[in-house]
Amino acid sequence: QVQLVESGGGLVQAGGSLRLSCAASGRTFTFSNYAMGWFRQAPGKEREFVASISGSGGRTYDADSVKGRFTISRDNAKNTVYLQMNSLKPEDTAVYHCAAGLILPRTLSPLAYWGQGTQVTVSP
Repeated sequence: QVQLVESGGGLVQAGGSLRLSCAASGRTFTFSNYAMGWFRQAPGKEREFVASISGSGGRTYDADSVKGRFTISRDNAKNTVYLQMNSLKPEDTAVYHCAAGLILPRTLSPLAYWGQGTQVTVSP
């Protein structure tokens, strides 16, 4: 069984920053073997890809809507993936989920693992 636990969400004013973390655990789970990603879903909207990163961390991909503002990274020694979010906008408000097991750049594999999500709210 694999667990993904997100943290770091909250309420921030437009223009502010947040750093999300996603800690992965599992008895037979080798973190560095998995491409990781962040997705978000706002009320009444479909799930949206945000960013992804390869298992080694050498390749990253961003959605056009966050390019230049958000940065995905990972620390394989800590089994953790991060999403640094700068210059936040009200339209970034959503529940942010991390996922393990992507087919890069942005497709969830049928066997992907999914976290419970963390709320990010950006006020005008």
